[in-house]
Amino acid sequence: MGIRKTYSLLILGSSLVLINGCVKEIDLNTENFESALVIDAVITNELKTQEIALSRTYKFEESEPNPEIDAKVEVIEGNTAYQFEELEPGKYVSVIEFSAISNKEYTLHITTSNGRSYISTPTFLTQETEMDNLYAIRETNDDGINGMSMYVDTFDPTGSSKFYRFEYTEMYKIVAPRWVPLDAVVTGDLFPDCNVELVPKTEEKRVCYGLVESNKIIQTSTDGLQEDRLSRFLIRFVDSESYWSTYRYGIVVKQFVRSNEAYNYFEILNSFNVSQSLFSQSQAGFFKGNMVSEVNPEEKVIGFFEVSFVSSKRLFFDYEDFYPNETPPLFPSGCIELFPALLIVSPDHVGRCGSLITGIKLNSIVFYDHNNSYMRPYLMLPRACGDCTALGSNVVPEFWID
Repeated sequence: MGIRKTYSLLILGSSLVLINGCVKEIDLNTENFESALVIDAVITNELKTQEIALSRTYKFEESEPNPEIDAKVEVIEGNTAYQFEELEPGKYVSVIEFSAISNKEYTLHITTSNGRSYISTPTFLTQETEMDNLYAIRETNDDGINGMSMYVDTFDPTGSSKFYRFEYTEMYKIVAPRWVPLDAVVTGDLFPDCNVELVPKTEEKRVCYGLVESNKIIQTSTDGLQEDRLSRFLIRFVDSESYWSTYRYGIVVKQFVRSNEAYNYFEILNSFNVSQSLFSQSQAGFFKGNMVSEVNPEEKVIGFFEVSFVSSKRLFFDYEDFYPNETPPLFPSGCIELFPALLIVSPDHVGRCGSLITGIKLNSIVFYDHNNSYMRPYLMLPRACGDCTALGSNVVPEFWID
């Protein structure tokens, strides 16, 4: 039996005026703005502290989200109420770890600081379907670009899943190409006491890691197909010229089984080209989800409460695994050698500390070698060339495998 879908759209943006034959710079200000609660809530079968994000829609001309603070948040399952606490503005985490269980009914309750209360429709955990396979293939994509495609296979023999969402976290190794074990530090920055000393590095700055999370809606459906099967479903493509694959690349992919209602809701959201992170994006419009105001059914509430079965797999490969005997991509920062002045003295003997002092204090350059010059004592490089923390973190990611 099909599900009847009713969508209503409330435009919250600005008025745009197009004039033929000329271009005029104008200020875009939101008119008739309506504040609405935004809910980003997914409870899963993973035993963990579950997270829920709450915010408010914000105006077109505003650049920052408006977190909903001091709310009371709880998820009810039978006689059990899982309480949530505010970890940071707008981000609520469960006080205890818990996991969603099959055939149990879950309801989200929210009471905002102004006393308004909201409730979701009763929701059940979706079909328990594990991801079958995650793999990489070197190929040329439809745009003629060579690189690595990350694919997923999955299959539900019961034919009950049908609606799938994916998110991923990418990890890659960064190696500073001209790292040395010494740092240049400023010990005097007022003329004539312009002084720099070399000291041993005290933290890891040669090998770091980049970490990037997906921020788009990636979902698909097998509804209408002969089998509830995904074969070679593309998750991510990495250009062969991307520095990310130079040493070692990894990706962790999560597969969420969605309800039909959640799938349809996010299909509409995707059609507005809005990021899946409802918490961080200004809202282009309104379409009804499964959250309502308990006091005023006409109040606009944005977002969806989901209870999803999730599974995950991870994949790692080195550059030479797929690009043997090929030249790796270039380092993303040009390592131009610099000889900045320690101090500068004018013909009338008025002096000041030079760009060597300024560059070190701004953390924009790093020491590489000595230079036989009193005024320009060191050969310096752009920071990233000798300090990998300019491009990533020196903390090894939780899921990293060497």
